[in-house]
Amino acid sequence: MNFPKVVKIRQHFSGPSVADIEAAVREQMALSGIAGQLRPGMRVAITAGSRGIANIARIIAAVVAELKARDTRPFIVPAMGSHGGATAEGQTEVLASLGITEESCGAPVLSSMEVMQIGETDRGIPVYMDKYASEADATILVGRIKVHTDFKSPIGIESGLMKMASIGLGKHKQALALHRYGIQGIRDFMPEVSRIVLAKGNILCGVAILENAKEETARIEVIPAGQIESRERELLRESASLMPRLPVEDIDILYVEKIGKNFSGTGMDTNIIGRMRILGAQEPASPRIKYIIASDLSEETHGNALGIGLADITTRRLFEKIDFRKTNENVITSTFLHRGMIPIVCENDREAFAAALRANWGVDPERTRFVRIANTLHLEELYVSEPLLPELEGLSHVEIVGDPEELKFDGQGYLI
Repeated sequence: MNFPKVVKIRQHFSGPSVADIEAAVREQMALSGIAGQLRPGMRVAITAGSRGIANIARIIAAVVAELKARDTRPFIVPAMGSHGGATAEGQTEVLASLGITEESCGAPVLSSMEVMQIGETDRGIPVYMDKYASEADATILVGRIKVHTDFKSPIGIESGLMKMASIGLGKHKQALALHRYGIQGIRDFMPEVSRIVLAKGNILCGVAILENAKEETARIEVIPAGQIESRERELLRESASLMPRLPVEDIDILYVEKIGKNFSGTGMDTNIIGRMRILGAQEPASPRIKYIIASDLSEETHGNALGIGLADITTRRLFEKIDFRKTNENVITSTFLHRGMIPIVCENDREAFAAALRANWGVDPERTRFVRIANTLHLEELYVSEPLLPELEGLSHVEIVGDPEELKFDGQGYLI
């Protein structure tokens, strides 16, 4: 079977970028007035999540340095639901894979799945908080604010500090309590849990992180606890405007080199690929992609293949890397079972392409609208098939940097 020729392109995204991480944290701590609330000897917990956030280890290390400069005793707590196999050891491992260790950040990592109940919402949902954090004198939330991969919120609270306060600090137990209600649980009930954590917990402030389309730190802002909810709504709108996108909206075949939780909580960012696959949830209007091939699993995801169900075809290489215990724990906790379903498994990329081309009804292989990306987080450099070039040549942010070339496969049938 013939394959379409491809051309390398580069997307030029614009947006703010923080040049000096440490200076930004230092300035924000001073501007927020938080420093004045710190007292010598205070034990301060700092949250660290499971997302692959740009400069996250440096940001946490800078927060630690500011706290130590005021003679407090900071420590780091993993703040994630079922990730890392829902074990203390697994969550420490996740942080280490992101570069967050005692050696790199200057503060010990205290990991436990034990939580304390600190309240209950009006509808009867228990509110939990990490044991170590609840026993500290204060807790600082550190997290990236961005649009969620599962829902669109009518109140403007999606993925950010509020989610870190609830599902992050509440660990696996809070994740189970909220996810049992499906989309309603994380969209509508999660903010209710967060408000109780902010009111009754020992939250001192939040360190909000925004990223630009180049996966660079675009903003760092320290927000006092009482202002987190209102400010997060404003920052979510700013974050959405900075997101990267695929260069076209109609695609026959999207080839994703690697999926994994270091790229997105759903393995592949649903906002990029235009797929939710949640029972009862409306699918995005765009982009419109007929078939997605997921070729490999990242090392950083540690076998967690949540999101594989967003693809139509995968490879034996990826399938054999799946840790089903970790994947199932994460998928079942979320209750979005479709995202863990195994698509058609082909022997290699060549067979996967042949299957997708075969199912691309009425379209000659040479006319296939094909896009190849490394993952859904890095969309600056990618490959597109020749039929897409006329649509891209007039776009100011797209640069065509190569000549048409044949797809090349290695001896095992995987794309080079």
